[in-house]
Amino acid sequence: MIRNIHKLEKTINVKFKNLDLLKQSLTHKSFDTNKNNEKIEFLGDRVLGLIVSKKLLEIYPDEKEGILDKKFASLVNKTTCLEIAKNINLDKFILTFNPKNKKIKIEDKIVSDSCEALIGAIFLDRGLSVAEKVVLELWKNHIKNSIITQIDAKTKLQEFSLKKFKKLPSYKLISNTGPRHKPMFKVGVKLPDTKYFISSGKSKKDAEQNAAIECLKNIK
Repeated sequence: MIRNIHKLEKTINVKFKNLDLLKQSLTHKSFDTNKNNEKIEFLGDRVLGLIVSKKLLEIYPDEKEGILDKKFASLVNKTTCLEIAKNINLDKFILTFNPKNKKIKIEDKIVSDSCEALIGAIFLDRGLSVAEKVVLELWKNHIKNSIITQIDAKTKLQEFSLKKFKKLPSYKLISNTGPRHKPMFKVGVKLPDTKYFISSGKSKKDAEQNAAIECLKNIK
């Protein structure tokens, strides 16, 4: 485990003063109910939020708060943390309960939470400046891509409908076909003065987004 931890230190370019703190940040409660990463993850989530929000204010000084909030949410959510964790192979270092010592896939949520715990451990061990340096390096591409972060189609359509009609768009599930492991949803959406605009997707959520896109194309 210690040898593996040194590999992680090299990957993130941080030399820990207290390796036990790093090990704890990678320990899930299923492995150790007392000394695990839950509290460090709680801290890491706040440290990540502070660093990212500060950076967004620096690079988008004239942006509205609502847009900054959407950019922030896309940068610190569980999906992004999971991507960052996978980029540094964090799952290979996480300790979970495995009585038969089998090669198992660790749940995405555990990996994502461990990413936040790692940030918390860096903050506790080396301080805010080092934690900031690590986060900005690991999140570099995501922050760079935040310039093209846009409000999703459903939100745009909702804002348009409320502004013009004082009513929400109406969504209707038309069909749900295909096998359980590969479903296909067809959804329609309409405004008070339009027909239904229909589109499909691999999930109901995707189908609603695609239908909203079609509706926006036709009302503009």
